[in-house]
Amino acid sequence: MAQPPIVPREVQIGGLRLEGLLRLPAEPRALIVFAHGSGSSRLSPRNTFVAGELGRQGLGTLLFDLLTEAESADRRNVFDIALLGARVLEAVEWVAQSELVSALPLGLFGASTGAAAALVAAAERPAAVGAVVSRGGRPDLAGPALGRVRAPTLLIVGGDDAGVIELNEDAAAELACEHSVAIVPGATHLFEEPGALEEVVELAGRWFLRHLAAR
Repeated sequence: MAQPPIVPREVQIGGLRLEGLLRLPAEPRALIVFAHGSGSSRLSPRNTFVAGELGRQGLGTLLFDLLTEAESADRRNVFDIALLGARVLEAVEWVAQSELVSALPLGLFGASTGAAAALVAAAERPAAVGAVVSRGGRPDLAGPALGRVRAPTLLIVGGDDAGVIELNEDAAAELACEHSVAIVPGATHLFEEPGALEEVVELAGRWFLRHLAAR
């Protein structure tokens, strides 16, 4: 029997009331907060696809704008990891206070610079964040926070993403938590190749369910 479609709820995060989309399957096993990167928004087609597929696995998702429209106009903010990390922390706090999702185990999914922001937030809230996944991310930009991350962390990188593989391997060497680097053969930075994003979904879903289901 086909599952009913997951209808997104519009929510607002933090003091700036950043726009977000919360998707919850009938019986969510966990909640995954997405941290976009490189100026993307809650409407990012790639993360929307990943969120939809994770929903099929019983995982709720929250996609939200890390920056206001005015902030997004300043390109420097896209690389302000302290600012982006603070926004992810606001989302973590929102989850903790929400009657809808506060009881669910929490994971973070970061892409590009959003991966660094997710790791910064995980380092700051080790009791709240149960797992982290990075897709084509720049975890190296999390800097000293890497050594304080306690959540099991999966770094997914395209096999043809020149230079980024090495940056992820360097970041992995700084992690003191359980971690893994997964290479998707033939994929470039945006995972636009046929089947590449589906491989990301499989890897991320397996990681989240393994580490969050028992929490």
